[in-house]
Amino acid sequence: MAFRTILTVTGPNTGDGDLNLAADLCNEIGAHLAVLVVAIAAPPPVGEYAAVVSGAWLEKRQADENLLKKRTADLSAFLAGRAPSADVCSDHPEAGWVDETIGRRARYADITVIGPELLANETLKSKAIEGVLFSSGKPLLLIPEGSRPTLKPKRVLIAWDAGLEASRAVRESVDMLPGSDEVHLVMVDPVEDDHGAEPGADAAAYLARHGVNVTVDRLPSLDRSVVEVLRRHALDIAADLMVMGAYGHSRLRERIFGGVTISMLDDPSMPILMAH
Repeated sequence: MAFRTILTVTGPNTGDGDLNLAADLCNEIGAHLAVLVVAIAAPPPVGEYAAVVSGAWLEKRQADENLLKKRTADLSAFLAGRAPSADVCSDHPEAGWVDETIGRRARYADITVIGPELLANETLKSKAIEGVLFSSGKPLLLIPEGSRPTLKPKRVLIAWDAGLEASRAVRESVDMLPGSDEVHLVMVDPVEDDHGAEPGADAAAYLARHGVNVTVDRLPSLDRSVVEVLRRHALDIAADLMVMGAYGHSRLRERIFGGVTISMLDDPSMPILMAH
């Protein structure tokens, strides 16, 4: 699908680097920039001393809300003229509801961008990733430190295993792939039963019908991890974007990711578009 609204998430004490990256992406494709500023509320006092510390807690909560309002106002001024259009909103949820708060907001964007500053914030990073992947139905773009993100990639690696998540990731990215010089559909140790008589052929035909210049790469792992194989191949083909499905499920608010997904989330080596 075409990306018309890009969401990025930030905190009240976070820098402006991620916002500049998101604004650059909006300028690249003429999209609207939506910014969500999230401050995680301090937990209310409980137990024997709750009455004693409740006053300090109320003061802390009010100070956090004032900081959040100031950051929201400052960002509105900061973003003026930096993107084709922009809006800034804020929320102050309890810790247990941060992912749902972010996921709800992400439903009204086409893609959510998580930049290096948010990736360095372990608490907010995990909540943002979980919220987007499990609560929005929209894709996520991870941008690690030092990379040059683009939504008009020239060389793309698609991590393909014929699964539902991989199919969803391809569908979310398919509108930008026809402009790429090379798109590599990569399978690691493909099994014929899972991928058809000719592994990757059906997926390649689907992409070709969308005008994508696609090449099928079937790679042996040779005792290496799938993550290692994908990263090495991305370097070999000089890919500027990886597209992959995010594998995992939600049960009783616990998020359990598959091994390849968690490795990529923990240490993305390049811009990665993920969908669940």
